[in-house]
Amino acid sequence: MNDASHADVTAFLASEAGFRVLTDTMPHMVWSTLPDGYHDYYNAQWYAFTGVPQGSTDGEEWNGMFHPDDQDRAWERWRHSLETGEPYEIEYRLRRHDGEYRWTLGRALPVRENGKIVRWIGTCTDIHDAKSSADQLEVLSRELSHRIKNIFSVIIGLIELTKRTGRDGSTALGELSERILSLSRAHNFARPHSEQSQPKLDNNELHGLLVELLAPYRTDDDRIRIVSDTIPLDDRGATPIALVVHELATNSAKYGALSSEDGSVELRSTLDHGQVSLHWTELGGPPISGPPETDGFGSRLIKMSVERQLAGSLSKDWLPEGLRVVITVPQMNLCRSLD
Repeated sequence: MNDASHADVTAFLASEAGFRVLTDTMPHMVWSTLPDGYHDYYNAQWYAFTGVPQGSTDGEEWNGMFHPDDQDRAWERWRHSLETGEPYEIEYRLRRHDGEYRWTLGRALPVRENGKIVRWIGTCTDIHDAKSSADQLEVLSRELSHRIKNIFSVIIGLIELTKRTGRDGSTALGELSERILSLSRAHNFARPHSEQSQPKLDNNELHGLLVELLAPYRTDDDRIRIVSDTIPLDDRGATPIALVVHELATNSAKYGALSSEDGSVELRSTLDHGQVSLHWTELGGPPISGPPETDGFGSRLIKMSVERQLAGSLSKDWLPEGLRVVITVPQMNLCRSLD
C-alpha cells in the first residue's frame, strides 16, 4: 500500500471512529445505511432504548421493531426516499426494551459526494409524551367548543322563551338576566376558572351546587334546609339543575313559602339504584287553593330542563300547606364520568 492509500485509510478510520464517538454522546438514536438502504450502524442510544443485541437490527431487521400497524407505512416511506433521494420523515411506534410501543419521529438525510448518494444518516426521537399531550389538548379543545355551543344554545332558548311571555321589556330582561346569572353560577361551580373562584363547599357534588344557588335566599339557618346524599356532578348536570332550582326559588320568593317571613323550604336529594331524586317542599307560605290555571314560563322551563336535557320526570303537588315538587333523573345524566 502506498503512502497516499495509507493516508486515505487512516483518515477514513479516524473519521468513522469520530463519528461513532460523536453519535454515542447524542441523546437521540442515530443510525446510518449504505446507499441502497442497508442499515449497518446504530449508536448506543438505539440499543439502550430497544434493548436488542448489537447487530440484530442490521440490514432490514429494523422494521420488525415497529408496531405491526406501522410497518408497511414505514417501509413504503423509506423506499420512496431511497428511490427519489428525498429526505425521510415519519412518525411510528417503536418497541422499547420493556415491550411498550412509543411514538417516535424518524428522520434521515442523504449524504452526497459529487451528486451521488454515498450514505444515509438518520435519527429516531422519542416524541411519545409530547404527542400524548398534544392529543389531550386537541380533545380538550373540541370538548370546550362543544360546551360553548351548548351554553349558547341554552341562552338562545332562554331568550326565545322570554320573548313569548308577553311581559314588558324591563321585567322580561330582569328575569332573563337572573336566569343567565344562575347559569354562570352553575358553570363556575362545575368548572371554576381559578383556585380563587372555586367554591369551597362540596365542589363537584350536587349538594355544593344547591348550597351555592340558594345562598341568596337564605336569611337564617332554618329558612332553607338542604339535605343530600353524595352525588357527583359536573357541567353536564349543573346547567339544567341550576335553571330548575333557580326557577323554584324565584317562584317561591314571589308567591310561595319564601315570600313569607315564616316560610321555609326543604330540598332533599337522594340516590337510589342509579336514579337521583330531588324533593322540593315548601311550608309556611300563603295558602294554596290549587294549581295555576296555566303554566307560566318558569314552569315550562323547568319541564324542558328536566325532561329534555336530563331525560327525567317531574311531578308537582299543589297542597294547601305548600308546593311539593319531585324530580327524578338518571344519575349518569348529571356527570359524564359515569357514562
